[in-house]
Amino acid sequence: MLAACSSKLAKVQEAPKQISVQPEAPFQREPKVEVPPEAAGLGHFVKGQYLLFEGDFDQALTEFAAAAAADPGNAFLRFRLASLYLRKGDLKKALGEAEEGVRLAPDAAEGHLLLAGLYSALGEDAGSLKEYEATLRGDPGNQEALLYLGALQLKLGDYEKATKTLEKLLAINPNSVFGYYYLGRVRAKSQLYLAAEESYRKALELNPKAQEVLMDLALVYELEGKTDEAAQTYQKVLQVDPNNVWATKRLGDLYVGQNKLDDALSQFQTLERVEADPREARTKIGLIYFERGDFERAITEFNLVLATDPDNDRVRYYLGSTYAEIKAPDRAVEEFQRIPEKSEYFGDSRLQLAFIYDQKNELPSAIEAVKAALARKTEPKEQKDVLNLLASLYRKGKDYPKAIDTLQSLIKLDPKNDQAHFQLGAVYDESHNKDKMLEQMKLAIDLNPQNAQALNYLGYSLAEKGVRLEEAESLILRALKVEPNEGAYIDSLGWVYYQRGDYQRAAEHLERASELINDDPVVIEHLGDAYDKLGKTDSALGRYREVVKRSKEEEQLHRVKEKIKLLERRI
Repeated sequence: MLAACSSKLAKVQEAPKQISVQPEAPFQREPKVEVPPEAAGLGHFVKGQYLLFEGDFDQALTEFAAAAAADPGNAFLRFRLASLYLRKGDLKKALGEAEEGVRLAPDAAEGHLLLAGLYSALGEDAGSLKEYEATLRGDPGNQEALLYLGALQLKLGDYEKATKTLEKLLAINPNSVFGYYYLGRVRAKSQLYLAAEESYRKALELNPKAQEVLMDLALVYELEGKTDEAAQTYQKVLQVDPNNVWATKRLGDLYVGQNKLDDALSQFQTLERVEADPREARTKIGLIYFERGDFERAITEFNLVLATDPDNDRVRYYLGSTYAEIKAPDRAVEEFQRIPEKSEYFGDSRLQLAFIYDQKNELPSAIEAVKAALARKTEPKEQKDVLNLLASLYRKGKDYPKAIDTLQSLIKLDPKNDQAHFQLGAVYDESHNKDKMLEQMKLAIDLNPQNAQALNYLGYSLAEKGVRLEEAESLILRALKVEPNEGAYIDSLGWVYYQRGDYQRAAEHLERASELINDDPVVIEHLGDAYDKLGKTDSALGRYREVVKRSKEEEQLHRVKEKIKLLERRI
């Protein structure tokens, strides 16, 4: 065999030009395999779903468009494309895809509902009306369609149909706040004031703080001449929203005895232009979907509102928050950044941006966002919360001087804030100023003898030094009275016993701490030290090796690796 191989090798060496790199004949005759269109469509669909999950909506849109091109008769893909175009704000393309989807699947109630929303966003009431009715033919119990249809019929002045639609909704869902609210509006417009009162009261039984309902009910009372009831209702509005200028004005008019019914009616008609269309209902329903965790539908509702009202910063803030929930940080950032500085949602949007930047490890951007929020927050409580967040970011970035300055500003605002003194003490400790740390921890405990974190921190600091161990034990036991099952405090107590040389008692507490927080490298190392002192070499080695797997602290890793070497030599 070897000779045969050598012979072949010789021939090759003699005549290299005769070697062919072309495939042999049987492979040349194989026909090229074409990928079936439906298989290509499926591939694009799967990729689109993955990209959607990852929050890359633009690329997802490209893949779904390719899937629809490969499978043009698939209505589901058309509806998915319509939703994605809506997210991009391209209503024209969204409408075209939704219309094509409905043509392909005329019985798809959800498709008709989406198409109705798009017509509504474009101000095409006739088309919207037709599609809501089509939705209900396919799904007679669809509560969203009933609510939006009733609101639209109210807007168009068809009070009789609106009443029937909303009564049908309430028969299906007697707990629909918006059902009663819009029915109250229909009855008020029909001058059936007592019936309107009844509808509004039922809505308020379900949500006593619904400002829209309270405002309309107060107007109905005014139209009926019930000034005392109107005044009481405006007071309820102001309890919910002290800055409600319109309620303040109306209440002022009532207090000076100016019963201006014409003015009330004029205000009612002004409100109608704002609230008779379903935008406010869409916003609230979007929030309901958000609370339920149905984020995709929440995104659709918020986008439909923004399509007709792009300057609605409140809804844009909700949309950004929804994108943050589904782990689509880039889209969330895009929405939050579109909220202008003059908006009342600017400060909150910057705090949301700070959290996103922090998660992305973009600390400088997070800090700038918090500083922008701080410039807008004027209430002391809000300022304290923002300063606390800013200090934590400086601390995370190891910018200890700025963290200290920020916490000192917080303490100036709130000198008795024991938690701020605790945080300041921890920062002093991390910046190697032990004296200042001890001073702040004692202040925190003086201000709040139940501050378990400060009690434990101070006790553990003494135990680490191996000094005043009785005081350390007393402090940690006080912390454990407040939080008996806090693993970190049990670890601290175990370390006090270790420093005393009571290794058996130390091991018992450290084992308990390790059960409670089994991923903390410090606790694991402490337990390894106790096992080592008890002569349990294998157990100690096991704990030290676990620390090497878990720890990210270079100093601890170096220390523990040295301990492992010593134990291995001993073995």
